[in-house]
Amino acid sequence: MKFHIETQRLILRELRNSDLNGMFELDSNPEVHRYLGNKPVKTIEGSQAILNNVFKQYKERGIGRFAAIEKSSGNFIGWSGIRLNTEYNMNGYTTYYDVGYRLIPKYWGKGYATESSKATVKYAFNVLKLPELYATTEIGNQASHNALLKIGLHYVEDFYFEQEQLHIRWYELKNNSYG
Repeated sequence: MKFHIETQRLILRELRNSDLNGMFELDSNPEVHRYLGNKPVKTIEGSQAILNNVFKQYKERGIGRFAAIEKSSGNFIGWSGIRLNTEYNMNGYTTYYDVGYRLIPKYWGKGYATESSKATVKYAFNVLKLPELYATTEIGNQASHNALLKIGLHYVEDFYFEQEQLHIRWYELKNNSYG
């Protein structure tokens, strides 16, 4: 899958094997996983498995998370994008598109999650013509909650995600109410 979106400060493109070290920096950081069940990867092979899963999603579903690259430095700062979930039941949904992001901590607080996710939502509705998007965040993650509201998603409800034993907030945005 080839993918390329530019925002004012970012390039969003398909993840590549060359992003492996950046993915390991991201997903081995305990602070990144603070609201994700506290399960950071321990080895570079763990990050390769994550990349391989995204490559499989590209091939089988035609969509998956995108690398987020800072234009000014050319650095991999994390990922953002859309994913078609079919792996597990989330709040009663077994097949749905979600918007998400995960950034290396030194890039937090710069508005990159909001900037990349706004571009992702625009792509989802204007190019992919999806009828709706969903998102989740752990209840205590106020920064993520704020970012999801800034990109236009609407908070729906809280629920308990049994599989990961987390209290989660559920968000949605319908295409016909976008814009």
